[in-house]
This record gives sequence, structure tokens and C-alpha cells, in this order.
Amino acid sequence: MHSAVIAATGLYTPPQSVSNAELVEAFNSYVANFNTEHAKAIEAGEVEALTPSSVEFIEKASGIKSRFVVDKAGVIDPAVMTPRIPERSNDELSVMAEIGVAAARDAIARWGKDASQIDAVICAASNMQRAYPAMAIEIQQALGIEGFGFDMNVACSSATFGIKTAADYIATGSARAVLVVNPEITSGHLNFRDRDSHFIFGDVATAVIVEREDLAKPGQGWEILGTRLKTQFSNNIRNNFGFLNRAAPEGIGAADKLFVQEGRKVFREVVPMVAEMIVDHAGALGVDPTGLKRLWLHQANINMNVMIGKRVLGREPEPGENVIILDTYANTSSAGSIIAFHSANEDFQAGDTGLICSFGAGYSAGTVFVRKR
Repeated sequence: MHSAVIAATGLYTPPQSVSNAELVEAFNSYVANFNTEHAKAIEAGEVEALTPSSVEFIEKASGIKSRFVVDKAGVIDPAVMTPRIPERSNDELSVMAEIGVAAARDAIARWGKDASQIDAVICAASNMQRAYPAMAIEIQQALGIEGFGFDMNVACSSATFGIKTAADYIATGSARAVLVVNPEITSGHLNFRDRDSHFIFGDVATAVIVEREDLAKPGQGWEILGTRLKTQFSNNIRNNFGFLNRAAPEGIGAADKLFVQEGRKVFREVVPMVAEMIVDHAGALGVDPTGLKRLWLHQANINMNVMIGKRVLGREPEPGENVIILDTYANTSSAGSIIAFHSANEDFQAGDTGLICSFGAGYSAGTVFVRKR
């Protein structure tokens, strides 16, 4: 059995950003138009009036201040309120593969080795652009990697599930190095006309290279101390979009064909589940959770992250201990914890320990304890 390390990470950030103020302006314009057009029905009690949003509401509810998107014009146009991404020919690199390749190339450059030394590609994300062929295989071809690739969808936990799978391939000798890519165009599944969620998501792509420890450069990367996965069925976060929608045309266009959630229930149920999972896993590894130098948690909601941080560390986290990047990136689904890890680990010394953790729809959760080499 071989030990695995996280040898390098990569990040691709779209060039366009949308502030809360811009998002609120578009949403409130849509609300005003809707309420005007349906004034008589609203007065008669046949239709419920829509409530405007506000910057204050968004920041208090989530901690989000802005988000990156692949198409800003469509998102902030009150008549559109969805990204507009032109369809590409089958001979062109697909948009999700394109951003995944960009993140992968960043990771490979930081790794300092040739892509030919990667034996497998896992595309782990909350949505795939198509059913087949697999995005992973397209990314594999674009990077000139031999071996095999496949797609994996475990919603917001896809990255940690991918890292666990990669580490298992390393352990059994099935691969020397595995590339895990997390392209997330979450603006595509967000209902920008829903006040409770119109501000939640942003677009990004991350990449992680998991390598056999004895092949890794001396002192490079992070030893994977242990990985643990957990799922528990819940309808509180759901998206019913799928290939069978065409078989029930009366439901096409319904709100549940986009992201929907019961936010309060999610908070109440997921926070204790994840905190307990982290503490239990730390105990099994002989790691003191209160002594972790840093937490790189899934970036869904600042209130969830603060609460989990307190429960794991047993105190109020010090600045920088519980990394928050959702203020500028928003919720980027599976990529969030990897962005946090990628952007806040350079101060670690050999022997320092930290935790990469995801949680989301399913429910699903994953923990990856790491130690600097």
C-alpha cells in the first residue's frame, strides 16, 4: 500500500465579477416589473407579490459580497437573469472542460512535472455539461494524459470525494498520480429570480494533483493523513433537472429544475453532523482537532462555517484559522474548500496539520486531514 500526498493545486477564476449591489439592482427591477404586471391579481389575492432583495439582507444571510461568473451580462439583465453561454460545436473544447483545463494547467505548473506522469483524471463537480462523453476524458485529451478518466457528482462534496478516490487509487498502485478537476459553473443552476437564493453561487474551477508519496519531490506537498466520507439522504437541497424531464413535459420550467433548498433545515441538520464527523475522524487518526492550524471548509454560508469552526476548535477561531473566501467567490460548490486551501497554506511549516472539509446536498460530507511535508 502506498501513501498519498496532495502535491499541488490549481485555480481558474473567471474575469467577470458581480457585486451584491449589481445583483440586487437586477433582481429588484424584475420584482418591480412583476408586481406592476400582476397588480390586479395581487390585489385580488390570486398572486403573491414579490419582495425586493437588499445588499444588507444578502450579507447578513450569507456573508457573500460578490461572485465571479462566466457571463455577467445575462445575469444582471432583468429580462434574462441567467448566464448566456453560446453552444459550441462538438469539435471545440466545451466550456466546462476549458475552465477545468485552465485550473489543471495551473496545478501542473506548480507541481513541476510533466502531465504525462498523471495516470488518471477525475472530473468531480456538482453539474456536468452533458451526460457523455465524460468531461474527464475530454480534459484528459486536452492535457495529453494517458490512462483513464471519469466524472463524479456528489454535489458540493465532489472535490473531497474525488480526493478520497484518488488517494485510494494511489494506495492500491493503480496510479502514480491522479488529477482531480472541479469545474463549477453554478450560475447555470441558480434561479436568479428567487429572493432566498439569487445571491448564493459563483463560477470557478479548481484542480488537485494527488501523488504517490515516494514519487513526490522532497518536502513538496501535503501528506494525506486520512480521508472519510459520509452520506445521508435528504430532500432539503435538491435539483430535479435531468434527462427524464422531457418525458414529463408538464414539469419543464418548474422551479425545482434549478437549485432549491430549505436553508434553515440545512443549517440545523448539517452543522452538527459535520462537526461531529470532523471530531470523530480526528480522534480516529490521533489528531487533536483543537490543535489544527487551519480549517479549509466548504464555502456555503459564513454562519455555518463559524459555527462548525467553534465546535471543532472548541473556541472562537482566531483570524486566519477558519478560512473564508465566500465573501468574494460566493458558494462555488465543490470548489470552495479547494479555493480556501489553495489560497491560504503558504505559511505552513513541516508537521503543521489542517483539514479540508466539504458538505452539501445528499446530504454528503467529506474530510481530508493533511500534514505539511
